[in-house]
Amino acid sequence: MRQAERAIFDLRRGLPIVLRDHGRQTLVLAVEGLTGRSLDDALQLSGAAAQLVLSRHRMAALGQADATDAVALALEPLPDARALRDLAWMHGATLPAGTRARAASQAEHAALRLLGRAQLVPAALSFAVSESQAAVVANEIERGQVLAVEAGEALRLCNSGPGTLTRISEAKVPLAEAEDSRFVLFREADGVHEHVAIVIGDAAHWPEAVPVRLHSSCLTGDLFGSLRCDCGEQLRRGVAAINAQGGGILLYLSQEGRGIGLANKLRAYGLQDQGLDTIDADQVIGFSKDERDFRVAHEMLDQLGVSKVLLLTNNPSKVEALQRAGINVVARQAIYGEVTRQNERYLQTKAHRHGHWLHELLTEQDEPASDEPERLPAPGTAGGA
Repeated sequence: MRQAERAIFDLRRGLPIVLRDHGRQTLVLAVEGLTGRSLDDALQLSGAAAQLVLSRHRMAALGQADATDAVALALEPLPDARALRDLAWMHGATLPAGTRARAASQAEHAALRLLGRAQLVPAALSFAVSESQAAVVANEIERGQVLAVEAGEALRLCNSGPGTLTRISEAKVPLAEAEDSRFVLFREADGVHEHVAIVIGDAAHWPEAVPVRLHSSCLTGDLFGSLRCDCGEQLRRGVAAINAQGGGILLYLSQEGRGIGLANKLRAYGLQDQGLDTIDADQVIGFSKDERDFRVAHEMLDQLGVSKVLLLTNNPSKVEALQRAGINVVARQAIYGEVTRQNERYLQTKAHRHGHWLHELLTEQDEPASDEPERLPAPGTAGGA
């Protein structure tokens, strides 16, 4: 999958790639970072008209709620680069009259998946390479000027999760909430993401069910104390809670903005300022309500020798993801931040649209207190998660 991994970096640099599918060649260009020059170059190289490829989530934001999958749009005349960027993620944009839509091809699906993995806006321009330009494109590929990837290979990469993680380095890092802490850094196979396991206390003295928290990185909340979320408080309280129970592990996962990346999270913040909630804002940009892949957490716990856990979380999806991966989650413990004027709507959305166990925090008295672990039934049994 080395070529597909390289394609992620080329797309992030604003370079076109060629996706091959059963003899057909599709030139693909990310809409994010698109310029007039890069658009003109792609039109000339491919000798074909451009199609705008958008996710079903973005199509719904454009008023096409009946789209059940990714769609390729024929726009005549073709808008300029700025207008194409507006169609890709701007709130309130509308499709030009006469726009024709068709189901995205496998190559176009692969393009959107690669863009999502690259944490770019999932919007692409695709150009079916014309017969007259096939030799020219082949020459550019041979010269190393354009990367060619099999569409199936790209999809396999994107479906594979993080792949095998490599344990890179580690060191003692005393923390205010847990002095006896060690940071262990893992790197994904494609080199894009690095994750840190914060190992607290002596593993020989951990409880049988190891206290574990999965914490997705949040630059704004964790580092700068943003009032828009409760992430920073959850991070520090999570470390303190693990330490108080004799030690365990906090997995600090490189999954900013529920997996959409910092740039897109800031775009979503701008949309929230216009009145959208966090889920609707992500979907306007073209993402699902949660793009995270918790298989990485299973791989990290596996390498650290942990198979039975007490999970500190308010998120049922984390419980289900670890149980599906074969981790024995015997109980879960709530871990709360503070409700503030700035984050109350965000927390309400997580409770009512993501299904997080936050009702007690939000004054609906039907959830266990944060210091009382809730026993969970084994996976596959009646009433299981």
